Amino acid sequence: MVRAMTKEALLSAFGGESMAHLRYLVFAEVAEKEGYSNVARLFRAIAYSEFVHARNHYNNLKEYDEDVKVAAGLPIGPGNTSKNLELGIRGEEFEINEMYPIYLEVAKAQGEKGAERSFYFALEAEKIHAQLYREAKGYVINKQDYPLKGNVWVCPVCGHTYVGDEAPGKCPICGVPKDKYVGF
Repeated sequence: MVRAMTKEALLSAFGGESMAHLRYLVFAEVAEKEGYSNVARLFRAIAYSEFVHARNHYNNLKEYDEDVKVAAGLPIGPGNTSKNLELGIRGEEFEINEMYPIYLEVAKAQGEKGAERSFYFALEAEKIHAQLYREAKGYVINKQDYPLKGNVWVCPVCGHTYVGDEAPGKCPICGVPKDKYVGF
């Protein structure tokens, strides 16, 4: 069984990633209605990545058979696409700068290799998400859609996110081959 502090970190991360997944799908609907189809596609792709993270965290809790209350923070107050991108940036930066570095250290200290891998995968992918949201926001502020060149590709194992005509030859985070990536 996963040790107590790592279990709490996994539960919190599962809750946060689950909410991010749904929040980004809502943000995609708003972006689509406002005429930002590429921003909507970006939100959908990153929502899938957040699903991957939530699934990874959840799978590390499979030894349990109990009811638990999950508490996780999130920036709320959805609005237009510009505001929603800002909420996305804030959420990703919290995960990058505060949440995942601590959770990763807890998992390492407790020798929880599965949780450590899950937290590492999420941390590395979130860095890319924050950058993509910052870039997209720069365009939306100027009332332009984000000029995506090609697809948004997401690794189904770790959530690595890449923009281009083709997925990378192999995932730089987990090593999964190109043909496993999901395109948006």
